[in-house]
Amino acid sequence: MRNIALKRKSRIRSKLKKVNLDKPRLTVFRSLKNIYAQIIDDNKHITIVSASSREKNFDKMSKSKISVAVGKLIAERSAKKGVKEVFFDRGKYKYHGRIKLLAETARKEGLKF
Repeated sequence: MRNIALKRKSRIRSKLKKVNLDKPRLTVFRSLKNIYAQIIDDNKHITIVSASSREKNFDKMSKSKISVAVGKLIAERSAKKGVKEVFFDRGKYKYHGRIKLLAETARKEGLKF
């Protein structure tokens, strides 16, 4: 991982640790082909809900449309589990492009962060 990405990741994680961790965090991982999202409870050290672009057949869709679909999927699954508010952990990524699309779609579907 490049130095800039490491600095960004540590800056975001340190801010999350300073905040009260009563809420779970929505963390996002993006690879060249796929995007993954999971809601993690750091107090219990468990993954509550997860969604990824590898679960369903998204062959004919563009990467941005896949990000929107995964954002919708994570919001629906979290609503079923009763999770309404989360902290958004974008990791080493800028709030731009596919990460932004996933976050905005999850917000539109009812997830608060």
